Amino acid sequence: MKILVDADACPVKDIIVRVAKKFDIEVFMFADTNHILNDNYSTIITVDQGKDSVDIKLVNNIQKGDIVITQDYGVATVALSKHAYALNQNGLIYDNDNMDRLLFERFLSQKIRKSGRKMKGNKKRNNSDNQNFEKALTNICIKAIDNHEK
Repeated sequence: MKILVDADACPVKDIIVRVAKKFDIEVFMFADTNHILNDNYSTIITVDQGKDSVDIKLVNNIQKGDIVITQDYGVATVALSKHAYALNQNGLIYDNDNMDRLLFERFLSQKIRKSGRKMKGNKKRNNSDNQNFEKALTNICIKAIDNHEK
């Protein structure tokens, strides 16, 4: 079991490392050559720039029971199909019950943008987002460890 992070635009890398250390879980941060990551705990995997290059490398490394942190619904869907856990940087835990709705909402948003209408941007990140993420990651780590030991 390990934690895999879509690290290009991930605002919670420090929280991931802190929680992983607490549970002694390996962390793999995936980023393209546009991003310089330095971390004494994580293994940094750097890939060439290119459409979905980070996502492809990450999903090829997912194994059953891993924890995947990503904003990308496609990566989360693949993680779930491989019986891994998936959550985003705000603590939203992806599961089979919410994935269809999330993908449909993304589809509708794309249609609205293509028609020329503007969408509201994401709200500014705040400390409660970090707290929600840390709580969700901690709970998933506990669940993953319990399931791994069975």
